[in-house]
Amino acid sequence: MGLKNLLGKTYRGKKVFITGHTGFKGSWLTLWLESLGAIVKGYSLKPEKEISLYETLGKNLRCRSVFADIRDAAKLESELLGFAPDFIFHLAAQSLVRKSYRMPLYTFETNITGTANLLQSLTKLNKSASAVIVTTDKVYKNNEWIYPYRENDRLGGDDPYSASKACAELVVNSYVKSFFNPDNIKIHKKRISTARAGNVIGGGDYSEDRLFPDIARALFGSNTIIVRNPESIRPWQYVLEPLSGYLLLASLMSGKKITSGSYNFGPYPEDLLDVESVVKIAIECYGHGKYKVSKNKNAPHEAGTLRLDISKAIEIGWHPKMDTAEAIKKTMNWYKNSVKKNSVLYKLCLKDISEFESL
Repeated sequence: MGLKNLLGKTYRGKKVFITGHTGFKGSWLTLWLESLGAIVKGYSLKPEKEISLYETLGKNLRCRSVFADIRDAAKLESELLGFAPDFIFHLAAQSLVRKSYRMPLYTFETNITGTANLLQSLTKLNKSASAVIVTTDKVYKNNEWIYPYRENDRLGGDDPYSASKACAELVVNSYVKSFFNPDNIKIHKKRISTARAGNVIGGGDYSEDRLFPDIARALFGSNTIIVRNPESIRPWQYVLEPLSGYLLLASLMSGKKITSGSYNFGPYPEDLLDVESVVKIAIECYGHGKYKVSKNKNAPHEAGTLRLDISKAIEIGWHPKMDTAEAIKKTMNWYKNSVKKNSVLYKLCLKDISEFESL
């Protein structure tokens, strides 16, 4: 069964609760689920910037949006239980490494307590449901080694963002063992897994301190792209790659083929590029531009090398569909078209989803 048929069969007519639906990945996920015929309710803060993918998609989205804080346990519980979803995707987070240095307490409260609030709400949901808790590839204790990290490798995190997400993984594990144990699934009727992915690229990301939004802003203004960490290696992937993993994982849980677990979603191990190489390809795709390397010895620490072992995800039927070069081309094409009307960008997003489903 093809991806589109499988996902359509799973989500058509089903109720899906998404936290963080106004974010970059959340907006793409909301649109994709609506295209599959799902009934979507989103719970999120309002977009921080006037320019955002959520605002771009705007009135074309049919989902009901609740603008509230994931740290508000009572509000979250009321909205989730009132909706009684079949599926839950938890994406709400403070997701920026450098911002986490400026706002560590907010990062810990949002990423740790926010996750606990969601899981606590699920303990009161009296129906079968499958939940995917999205963390990050940065949950692993980074030893700067060349070996890809596996799901059973040690968790860690030096910066507040990475540490908060590693803690979120521990919170999920605790709730699964304490309240959603697979041995008692006939009683609680919940299947919960975590998904680890990072360095996601694609059209509509306007976040601060992320490579592709920085590239787009520089190119739009005919400015030089500033590259902070040219040698850093990351598992770059097109936004629909991990989202397809989240959707497949939840589908398999609802079909009782998976009860719980953690899964890495990333590119093939041989398809990794350093930051400088990525910038060069992006400029080539855009048609013009220039960059310069500007290292700051006093800059906050960021991991130099990060690789993921995706064998476990491949075992459940998921695999990357695009290589990094294709992902960059797709991303830059979106940014080149971003000067057009929102209705055009909405159709472009749907076109990108449709083409991805057919790969």
